[in-house]
This record gives sequence, C-alpha cells and structure tokens, in this order.
Amino acid sequence: MKCLIVDDDQFSSRILEGMLSRYAACSVAVNGQEALAMFQQGHEAHTPFDLIMMDIMMPEINGLQVVQAIRENEAVMNLSLPQRVKIIMTTALDDPRTVIKALFESDANSYLTKPITVQKISDELRNLKLIS
Repeated sequence: MKCLIVDDDQFSSRILEGMLSRYAACSVAVNGQEALAMFQQGHEAHTPFDLIMMDIMMPEINGLQVVQAIRENEAVMNLSLPQRVKIIMTTALDDPRTVIKALFESDANSYLTKPITVQKISDELRNLKLIS
C-alpha cells in the first residue's frame, strides 16, 4: 500500500508515518499544494496513492479544499469509486460541524481526531478494506 501523509506539523507527520509504516510505504507533504502535486505525480507515474491522511487545518489551502480538488481531479480522470484514493481526515477538532464538512462536503472516506493511535488507524484501514 502507498500512503501520503499531509500535515503542516512535522511532529504529527512523523508520528503518523511511524504508525503507518507497518502497513504502507509513506510519503509526506507539508502543505496542500505539495499534496496536490504529489497526488498528480502518482497518477502520471501509474503509481497512485491508496491512502491519504489529510490534516484539516493547514495554511493557504486547508485539508477540506485539498480533498475537494483531489475528488475533482479523480472525476476528470474518470476514476470509478473503487479506483479513488481513500482519504482519512485528521484533526484536533471533533465538533459535529467539522465532522460533517470533512465527510460530506469534502467527500473524505473517514475522520480521525487527534491524538491518533495505532488502534484507531488499524481499525480505519480495516473499515476501508485497505488491510485485512
């Protein structure tokens, strides 16, 4: 499995990378622009990401906007639902309004609040059928 971690906080990225490394080869983007470029490069090289862990609160382009752009790019590429990258939003915010925005307005697959644990990640990966 190939995973992209998108978080402007280097400490958070390293923690997620450590937790996910048992399941996936991980790449890290520090902002939304970089994430969009890496997403596109993966498709151009025929090695797309299977999973994106996307922080919501980032400067310039927030995680919700990045996910919307990814979904728009997937539509242009005519990717079917099973071909689309699985996206888990990550944030310290757990209010219902943020959850609704993450899951329904941005079309993410899942939502995890920080602090994220190995158990939370493995449960979500199983729910998304990325691991058995």
